[in-house]
Amino acid sequence: MTVQLVLDGAVAEVVLNRPDKLNALDDEMLGTLGTRLDEAEAAGARAIVLRGEGRGFSAGRDLGAMDAEHEDSAAWLAEHVSPLVLRIADLPLPTFAAVHGPCLGIGLGLALACDVVVAAEDARIGSPFASIGAVLDSGGHWFFVERLGPQRALDLIYTARLMSGTEAAASGLVTRAIPGDDLLGSVRETARAVAAGPTRAFALSKAIVRRIGEERLNLGQVLALEAHAQGAASATADYQEGMAAFKEKRAPTFGGR
Repeated sequence: MTVQLVLDGAVAEVVLNRPDKLNALDDEMLGTLGTRLDEAEAAGARAIVLRGEGRGFSAGRDLGAMDAEHEDSAAWLAEHVSPLVLRIADLPLPTFAAVHGPCLGIGLGLALACDVVVAAEDARIGSPFASIGAVLDSGGHWFFVERLGPQRALDLIYTARLMSGTEAAASGLVTRAIPGDDLLGSVRETARAVAAGPTRAFALSKAIVRRIGEERLNLGQVLALEAHAQGAASATADYQEGMAAFKEKRAPTFGGR
């Protein structure tokens, strides 16, 4: 299977599994990725880890499988890519990307749509669309400007330069960079810990963070959103468990309810 789903307790690993092609993405693979995300949710996963098998996360689109002369690129993106990037970004559960080796183009868009992106220090990250006379897609412009600012975004677009994981973390494009040998173990450990937390409350916070970034909310608007979310959180079983555990001086056991 070109995309695998591996369930480990409350954590679902969604694995890009076309290592002979550096996990280059074609139509079938993109469709299967969406299916695996649906399956992870249906299985009751409370956190998702997105990673690539083999020597890299993803080399981006499989250019060898496309018919550049006859393809309607806008229609292709609207059908295969844009809904998938939004699907990942809109997942109500915590999502983590573990990035190593090449993480390019569409692959980078999929990774950056996750809540937390952890990269190997020697990962190669970027969207070198200029080398084929194209523009960024897969949300690349939004992610670059949002996290790097307009000038650094345009520098990367113009030069098609790739960043190391270390530079990407220092610039704010990804969350953090760690030695490659520690990458998967560290991300799995974090995902397991988060999945054991109050994931209903996390979903409420995630929604607020998204709205702040996308709607440029002012402080008063955020305070109102937080009050509404706190009311919703206090009605959950996890909140009742957390308060009981505090009073009883024990560790809480959250169930995502």
